[in-house]
Amino acid sequence: MDKILSARVDESIVHRIGLLARHLCTSKKRIIEDAIRTYAAQIDEGNRLDPLEQTCGAWRRRESANRIITGARKVFSQSIEPHRRPGLLP
Repeated sequence: MDKILSARVDESIVHRIGLLARHLCTSKKRIIEDAIRTYAAQIDEGNRLDPLEQTCGAWRRRESANRIITGARKVFSQSIEPHRRPGLLP
């Protein structure tokens, strides 16, 4: 689905987009989309983004997985304790 993008762009750039569109017999939209795709490909190729590094180290933990799970279960059990009906749950 196409979305509308509004941006203030220098008049010379708008003129150049128009000239390119006429020269290549395509739409201004196509010129802008292709330019962004090309630019993004160059950036990605140069930087080789690492998804694990982009998580800001959230996946790195000092505690073991078992300790985190045990703590989460304890907090959950404490939170439902006031709502527990007698005789239904141990």
